[in-house]
Amino acid sequence: MSIAKNIEAIEERMVQACLRCGRKREEITLMGVTKFQPVEAVDEAWKAGLRCFGESRVQEAAAKFENFREEHPGTELRLIGALQRNKAKLAASLFDCVDCVDRESLAAELAKHAAARNGPLPLLLEFRTGEDSKSGFTDLDDLFRTVELILSCPSLNIRGLMTIAPNTREDKVLRAAFRSLVKVRQELERRFPAEGRWNCLSMGMSGDFETAIEEGSTLLRVGTAIFGERI
Repeated sequence: MSIAKNIEAIEERMVQACLRCGRKREEITLMGVTKFQPVEAVDEAWKAGLRCFGESRVQEAAAKFENFREEHPGTELRLIGALQRNKAKLAASLFDCVDCVDRESLAAELAKHAAARNGPLPLLLEFRTGEDSKSGFTDLDDLFRTVELILSCPSLNIRGLMTIAPNTREDKVLRAAFRSLVKVRQELERRFPAEGRWNCLSMGMSGDFETAIEEGSTLLRVGTAIFGERI
């Protein structure tokens, strides 16, 4: 199937998942994960209606999207992969949102470089609900300290949370992971209340996005189901 047909099929599955849990399709953003995909594939997805794209590597994203956004108005570019501090300067200038803040030191580094932007850099805080090999906060106290740091930095703007669920198709395990992120958000809303601050829950990928919708996701990260296997 073509990329356009794949997106059409995913949209239908999203609509059906929303109907099952009483949500509106408009509440959820579909992100196309374009890591290792050529710019021609990104262009095809954009022509099919996709506007949000996620990249895992800063240098790859810089090369791929250097001119793309000028030629494709409305494109949103988000960083979803682990970020090293030495890439924070480029990331702060390149991405519309950094979805993978997983430690206080990274937030502090981004704050220094984001000051050069026209406005605050939106961030998602990554919380680990899956394998130990994945990045993300695991300790709530560490998470709270990082939130306090970010709230003291006018160059940063918290928009929500992200997680990568365990690599399994077992429904109970997936739902438990997604629900744990919802509980973390509830605690953050209680401790650090502000309208819009915790709106985004980025959870759900090609193999589990329907379950993620049913558990409250507002941002899906879908690669293989849209573009096929990575090159």
